[in-house]
Amino acid sequence: MKSILLIGLGRFGKHIAAHLHRLGHQVMAIDCVEERVDAVLPYVTNAQIGDSTNPVFLESLGIRNFDVCIVAIGNDFQSSLETTSLLKELGAKLVVSRAATDVHEKFLLRNGADEVVYPEKQLAKWAAIRYSSDHILDYIELDNIHAIFEVPIPKAWIGRTIGQIDIRKKYSINIMGIKNNGELELSITPETILADGETMLVLGEYRDIQKCFRI
Repeated sequence: MKSILLIGLGRFGKHIAAHLHRLGHQVMAIDCVEERVDAVLPYVTNAQIGDSTNPVFLESLGIRNFDVCIVAIGNDFQSSLETTSLLKELGAKLVVSRAATDVHEKFLLRNGADEVVYPEKQLAKWAAIRYSSDHILDYIELDNIHAIFEVPIPKAWIGRTIGQIDIRKKYSINIMGIKNNGELELSITPETILADGETMLVLGEYRDIQKCFRI
């Protein structure tokens, strides 16, 4: 369990609060609009109405006590930038800020953000990859080269074992898990048999995965 400061409670911030709540983390939520603060009260440990660009207000929160500070402000970049910078000045351990453009991302990183999330860009890339192919059900980008893809079991592999296919030697791809009816099985071995209707999580370089599954 982590102690998290969440600043900015618009739609994006509210979703983060709800997910952090499900994960069991302690969340302090901040926004300058009372209605937004009220809307997240069921999901957070504590909440305050305040201006995150005010250094006195931020300092009163005890910034050093939080494991992560998330700046989810989306419609006021100046406030997002000032808040990010102030958090770092006040000794925040880890500052994660939301960007809306590439320029925002660069400025946030230069002014105190340890990491930047760019929801629109990340979702656009996910949607483009996911829906431009019949062979991708989901994917997680790890870096510019590697990713984890969820793909259906190819017909030629059904009824064979992972060892017989030898995907790692032929394509430099690792099978991380098998999913059947929404249940993920990670305890797989070379003797694991691939069945019809299952999907698998594979890890590798984009080019190797594209070549293997003809994506």
